This record gives sequence, C-alpha cells and structure tokens, in this order.
Amino acid sequence: MSKSKVTIGHVFKTIVWPRRNILAVGLVLIIISRLASLVLPGASKYLMDDVIQKGDMEMLKTLVLAVAGSIVIQSITSFLLTRILSVEAQHLIAQLRARVQKKIIYLPVRFFDNSKSGELVSRIMSDVEGVRNLVGTGLVQLVGGLITAVISLVLLINISPMMTLYVLVPVTIFGVISLKAFGYIRPIFRERGKINAEVTGRLTETLNGIRVIKGFNAEKQEVKTFEDGVERLYLNVKKSLTSTSFVTSSATFLLGLASTGIMGIGGYMIIEGDITIGDFLSFTLYLGFMIAPIVQMSNIGSQLTEAFAGLDRTEEIMNMDPEDDGSVRNIQIPQIKGDVSFQNVSFAYEEENRVIKNVSFEAPAGSVTALVGTSGSGKSTIASLAASFLNPDDGTIFIDGQDLSKVSLDSYRRQLGVVLQDDFLFEGTIRENILFPKPDATETELLEAVKAAHVDEFTDRFEKGLDTTIGERGVKLSGGQKQRIAIARAILADPRVLILDEATSNLDTESESYIQESLARLMKGRTSFVIAHRLSTIRQANQILVIENGQIAEQGTHDDLIAKQGRYYDLYTYQARI
Repeated sequence: MSKSKVTIGHVFKTIVWPRRNILAVGLVLIIISRLASLVLPGASKYLMDDVIQKGDMEMLKTLVLAVAGSIVIQSITSFLLTRILSVEAQHLIAQLRARVQKKIIYLPVRFFDNSKSGELVSRIMSDVEGVRNLVGTGLVQLVGGLITAVISLVLLINISPMMTLYVLVPVTIFGVISLKAFGYIRPIFRERGKINAEVTGRLTETLNGIRVIKGFNAEKQEVKTFEDGVERLYLNVKKSLTSTSFVTSSATFLLGLASTGIMGIGGYMIIEGDITIGDFLSFTLYLGFMIAPIVQMSNIGSQLTEAFAGLDRTEEIMNMDPEDDGSVRNIQIPQIKGDVSFQNVSFAYEEENRVIKNVSFEAPAGSVTALVGTSGSGKSTIASLAASFLNPDDGTIFIDGQDLSKVSLDSYRRQLGVVLQDDFLFEGTIRENILFPKPDATETELLEAVKAAHVDEFTDRFEKGLDTTIGERGVKLSGGQKQRIAIARAILADPRVLILDEATSNLDTESESYIQESLARLMKGRTSFVIAHRLSTIRQANQILVIENGQIAEQGTHDDLIAKQGRYYDLYTYQARI
C-alpha cells in the first residue's frame, strides 16, 4: 500500500477553499462574538471613571444594557457558528465516507485478500472524522482565539484579581437547563449508536461478501445502500448538534448574564461603599480573556494534527487504482454467448511462486467444465480467473473470442453468477437475499427461482415464508437451506457464465439431493465451471479437468478418464471406497 501524505496546500485546495464562503461567514461570526465579548471589560473603565466617581445611575443603566446586548450577540453567534459550521463539517464527513466506501468497493479482489474488514471499516467510518476540525468551528475558533488573545493582552494589562462572584442563581438555572437538554439529547445519541451499528454492520457484510457483490455486478447497489445509511447518520448528528449548541449558547448567555449582574450589583455596592474598587476590578480576570483562548488554541492544534493524520490514511485509499477505470477494459459485450477459452494462462499470488502454470482448455457455450484435484492444486484460482476476480500474469482468457482482460467488468459480470461453498447471505429476509442480484424482479420471476431451487420446500413451513428474517450471514438456517437460497439467487440473475465452487460439500444426503436437482436446472444452457470434491456429483460434466500443481494433469469425460485409469481413476476409486 503506497504512502501518501496530505499537505496543507492540498487540504486547503480540496476541503477549505471549496467552502470558503461558509468559512468566511464563520470567521465574521467569530470576530463579532470576540468583539462583543470585549464590551464587558471595556465597560468596566466607564463604570470606574464615570458611574462610580460621579454616581451616574443613568450611565450605569446604559452600561448594563450594552453589556447585556453584547452577551445576547455572543449567544446568537455561538449558536450560529455551531449550527452552520459544525453541521457543514458533519455533512462533509458523510460525503467523504461515501466517497471512500465507493473507492474501496471498486478495488480489485486481491486488495481484499490482503486487508482486514475491520480495518477497512475504520478507514471509512473513523479516519475522515478529523475534517470536522477543519471545516467546523475549530479553524475559525483558532483564528478568533488568536484575535481575542492579542486584543485582550492590550486591554487587560492593568487588570486586578477577581472578586467574589454572585453566580449561584444563573449557574443553578444553567444546571437545570443542562439536565433537561441532555435528557433530550441522550436518546438521540442512543439512536446514533444504533444507526452507526447498522451502517457499520452492513458495511462489514459488504466487504466480507465482496465476491458475491462483484459476481452479481452489484457494486452500484451497495454504494447506494451505504449512501442511504450515512445520510441517516448525518441527519441524526445534525439533530444532536442543534441541541448541544443550545446548551453551550445557554452557558454563554447565563454565565455572561451573571457577569452583567455582578457589574450592576458591584457598581451599586461600590457607590454604597460596601466593597472597594480593587474588589470590583478582580471581576474582569474571572472572564479569563487571556487564558481561555490560549487553552482553546492548544486543544485545536492537537485536533488539527489528528485531522491531518486521518486524511493521510484516507488519501492512501483514494490514490489506489480501481479494478476497472474504463481505460483498459473498454470492450462491451451486451449479450454473452458463453464460449470461454484459456490460452497458456499462468498466475502467481506471489512472485516466483506460480499457482497456475500454462493452463489451456476450451469451455464451449452451454458446457459444464468440472475442476477436480487435491486442495491447493489451483482449482479455485482457475475459477477466480474465469470470474475475472483475478487477471492472468501470462497468457490470455477469451470470452466469445474477446480478451477478457479488456472486456468491461460491468458488461461481463452482469452476465456472471457465482455459488460458493459458504455462500454469503446478508442479514435480512429470505426474499431480500434472493432478490439481491435483481432487486426489480417481478413476483413471478422470484417465485419461479424459489421453486426451481426448492427453497419453497422449507419456506412453506415458516410462519412468514419468504419474509422470514435469517440473521447475520443466515445464521438461522441450515447449510442446505442457505445453499438453496444462494442457488435461487443465481437462477434469478440468469447468468450466461456460472461458477460453482464446492456447492454441494458438507451437506446431508437429503439436502444434497435437492441441491443437485436445483443445480441441474441452474446449469442448463449456461457455461458452467464446477469445483467439487465429491466426484460423484460431476459424472455428467462435458469435460473434467484434473488439476495437479497448477497444471492440467488429465482432461476428458468421466468415462474417458475412468478408462485411462490415471489420476482421476485413483481419486474416484479412492472416494468410492470411503
């Protein structure tokens, strides 16, 4: 995996600059908020010089109103900052998650063979979260904090220590508001956890079932499902941000109102001679115009560092080459006949260690080609090459006379079907799983596939029939039931090329009999590649390829190979004795 480091210039160009208008609004709001916050210490000078010295009660009223007005401005700008910038940041996160997921799902199968699903989920769901500190309030608060610190440094040089504060009532009110607000927000966060679990769970399933998705050409469908999920997550976060911004704005207003009250009460008490001017001057330090921005800037600095680290990891994914970018695979095959040809095909997962070596054979349209051999001989690799999950290192695979490596994956895989030994079922209903390759299928088409695969043999016994929920990966079903659903799914897809990888292994006799009949219907008229350890299941194949050490050791029909009394004969008679 290539390393990629995101630069400040790149982030500015791709993330900050496209949102310059909304960030400019945020910067204006933060400047207004900071300037309004300086009304209070500025008013202290007039309080000392005019109100206290001259006993001007009218000036006191004017100052109190001015400070109260500045507090209202701070509360409003604080709410707008969160409402505008934080929501926009979450919207950007949702968009980036969808982009990264779309990028990953179109990467080659080999990438998934070398990656952990959980790590990919983290890349998609967590790594992009740091951008909230770039587009959200973090960046403008960094600028605003710097402005506040500089101005405060000039204005507060001669400030004295704080006086005792009369804040009990507003603090109590704020505490009550906080309890009520967080009581309201808590269910929103709980719902977010549920939504996040659903989205992450579905995403993990998508990545684990990538062969099924690619085999049925369903990438677009999964991209749409994920986009809908992250949109739900975004709307939940948007709702909670509105609530939390109200709490923080209430804190600004009520604690600021307490400070305003101190000004009025303190001024009155100074006039009355109850406290000294030094006691009153200590008030301004309580506001902490110097300390708060400095602490805030240090926190934001660490957050921005975190954001860049996450974007580095995201950029690594976005710079990877997709499975098919349209530049090489540009041959369209609207209707596949089904003639498949391997010409001197070799393949290696690791250099200098070829798994397939100079394999050549013809699989005419509508024929059944069985691949047999010991574990690790290369059978599944040949099937993966036929499914275009892998590309040959040497040699060529042809489909209807066209080089498969140059055929559009979209046009090929929409006519490809796969049924695997442990075929992947998604959490949901039986109906949803069968409809997976063709969501717009009619009820008649669905029921025909159900009947052809003998799915109705067990769904008729279920209270909800096809609408029965099967649990994650079909955990509530037996192996035979899951296999029949997978076959029904392939029948509904109506593929021209079919890959069957150990579709009847590890099944009881009754299940195998049903599945053998279902497979016979499925393979009829389609070019099929069958991998089977049970050699009794492939006796009717048009040709059998015996694979040994990545090469074709023997080739022919069942009767021909038995008559040769070679490697196939040994395998078949050995199994017969068992």
